[in-house]
Amino acid sequence: MVFCRKPLALSSIEIGCKNTQNLLIMKAGFELANLQFIHNDSIVKHLGIEFTEAGEGYLIARMPVDARTHQPFGILHGGASVVLAESLGSVASYMMLPDPTKQQAVGLEINANHIRSVREGWVYGRVTPIHIGRTTHVWDIRITDEQGRLVCISRLTIAIITT
Repeated sequence: MVFCRKPLALSSIEIGCKNTQNLLIMKAGFELANLQFIHNDSIVKHLGIEFTEAGEGYLIARMPVDARTHQPFGILHGGASVVLAESLGSVASYMMLPDPTKQQAVGLEINANHIRSVREGWVYGRVTPIHIGRTTHVWDIRITDEQGRLVCISRLTIAIITT
């Protein structure tokens, strides 16, 4: 896979290639089952988050809305939505690292706007790139309910550090 090195501005979105359709998130060798496995001892597993789909310019995961993810009044906890958002963006950044043996993707800043409450079922997060640079990645994460209605919108900035 080839990544463009010069950012190109597209409207208000800046990414490392000409458009998001040409930006591969899923590198060769990554499988969704492996993403689940590496999260076996983490909050991702504890909250029941499942990576379900990856393709050109996006990654999708789902999370159950149940006792693990509820706040005291029986609706989806905003913090659980943020865990889903940060998990998606962090994994997407990791999958885009040119050399994961020499680099790490770590969260730098996240924000979230909670738009709709959910009491049960599943929520689905989809991450897409806003900016893919050499030292930072910025991600847009949209979380929807089972009817496709927007529940939360989040923006995540990832720092790429050399290990």
